[in-house]
Amino acid sequence: MNFSGRNVQRRHYSISELTREFGVSTRTLRFYEDEGLLQPERRGRTRLYSEGERLLIREILRSRRIGLTLSEIKDVLNLFHTLPAETAELKRTMEAIKSWREQLRQKRRDIDDMMGALDMAEENCLGRLAEIGVGT
Repeated sequence: MNFSGRNVQRRHYSISELTREFGVSTRTLRFYEDEGLLQPERRGRTRLYSEGERLLIREILRSRRIGLTLSEIKDVLNLFHTLPAETAELKRTMEAIKSWREQLRQKRRDIDDMMGALDMAEENCLGRLAEIGVGT
């Protein structure tokens, strides 16, 4: 993924455009900026977000939706942004990628299990409603 803004159209977005697009508050975007995840260009008091920053926001919000902590999001984004030069660092990065994949696979299995349990609970409710004569 290319979040750097290089090789990407040089359009800028205002904070209000991005809050509308992603359904988040300006406070949320400022928080991510304070945490060092975003670095919009400043023109006076106005923040201008590049296409790369917009893509970062999308990735941050996706990461939040799957339950990653802010610290974990920083780690994952670092994997996307930095390609180590030394062999030992590359091997550590590969191990980190392997670990993240396994964690995400486990989350997927847990979500699938939870969806199955919810399906069963819904069927039980529908069955009980039918028993007491209430239509849905």
